[in-house]
Amino acid sequence: MFEHQLEPAAPPALVRSLGVVGVLFLTLSVTSPVSSLFVIVPGMMRVAGTGAIWAMLLAGLVCVATAYVYAELSSNWPVAGGEYVMVARTLGPMSGFVMLGVNVFNNLLFPPAVGLGLASVLGVVIPGIPAIPLAVTVVAGATLVSLLHIRVNAWVTGIFLLIEVLAVLAVVALGFGHAVRPLGAMLTDPVMSSAIGDALIPTSAASIGLATSIAIFALNGYGAAVYFGEEMHEAPRKIARAVFWAVGLTLLLEGLPLVAVLVGAPDLPELLASDDPFGLIVRMRAGDTAAMWVSIGVAVAIVNAIIACILACARFFYGTARDRCWGRPIDNWLVTIHPRVGSPWISTLIVGGAGIACCFLPLELLLVLSGTGLVAIYAGIALALMAGRRSGLLDKAPFKSPLYPLMPVVTLLALGYVVWLNWLDLEEGRMGLIMTGVQMIASALYYWFVLRRRGRWDVFVPALAREGS
Repeated sequence: MFEHQLEPAAPPALVRSLGVVGVLFLTLSVTSPVSSLFVIVPGMMRVAGTGAIWAMLLAGLVCVATAYVYAELSSNWPVAGGEYVMVARTLGPMSGFVMLGVNVFNNLLFPPAVGLGLASVLGVVIPGIPAIPLAVTVVAGATLVSLLHIRVNAWVTGIFLLIEVLAVLAVVALGFGHAVRPLGAMLTDPVMSSAIGDALIPTSAASIGLATSIAIFALNGYGAAVYFGEEMHEAPRKIARAVFWAVGLTLLLEGLPLVAVLVGAPDLPELLASDDPFGLIVRMRAGDTAAMWVSIGVAVAIVNAIIACILACARFFYGTARDRCWGRPIDNWLVTIHPRVGSPWISTLIVGGAGIACCFLPLELLLVLSGTGLVAIYAGIALALMAGRRSGLLDKAPFKSPLYPLMPVVTLLALGYVVWLNWLDLEEGRMGLIMTGVQMIASALYYWFVLRRRGRWDVFVPALAREGS
């Protein structure tokens, strides 16, 4: 009769206080479409010219397919641990922990990496601003904000998102308001910069393919909704809605301004060669003052992304500690929930502290350490969906991906192409793949020699995570 007293106490639970809108604000902030637009999308334009429009459309199809994968898995397991829980439940504990290991790097390194890049964005407003002190200040401030109640953070990120959207609307208005070339011609006869002079040449299919792989990374983040699933009312029934709204709005906020600047650029070769094509259009059409305000909007987007990423990462580590991944003292700290604001406050402080420490590492090293983890994560959840369908684990999922197995197959085929393109890139892409492989091997070794020796490792799915199913 006293057997239950020997069982470990149930870990403290996160507080459910978010609706679809709150989760959407947080997810869009992780996706950060405005910072992707100004930082990543210019690379697409340099690679494929006006063919970047086709690249965005193709990447959109891939991301919508992957969003369906996320939606089904998240509706069945709306758990703070995110992807590793889905994979562990369907493909087994070792595969789940490998996914967990890859996500550790992806989640921890994002805030310092984008924080170090913030100085170049604000350089238009404050020339010569030092990168490291700025990054440390922003990551520390974002950590303090992340300690607040999740509902407060949802509104904070929502206000920041409004500022971001205003920056996008300015670009869209200035582009379409001064259109000088038809969209149809760019679709039927896409052109790109040549290696010689300012001449334009037809865009090749290979260039569009390379730009598509860049676009997939630019659109990433919509799956982050699952990290907030344990703080969402009726998450199994509603979380798919947040995922689809996030991917749809991200496509709109990145795709529409891309078309606008290509339609409205008075000098197309100059635009395609620019490192800051969107800022260039604003300066040309509205002057330096408007460009300065748009730069501030982009900076706000980056800060917003750092806040949202720390929020998601803290919940990820809360989930890993609840699953007893790191040893008793650390696990007990990381699952601590603040009694008043309901946040995993020690996890938040540790994530923020690690981010501040990483700000002193070279940006190039952070990017290499990040690897190409997104490829492994997308592949893992696509395989998880297929395994879950085959085993019957997803039979009662509140949301079902249509036309099965089309969505996971499209995701896997696209990822295969991205891997091939990255392997051909000897300077960055191949090194990123190798680094992701090292992370996967190290995670498997940790599971085999540490977790496995403690007994059977399993992931915890709270009963409340099935609320509303």
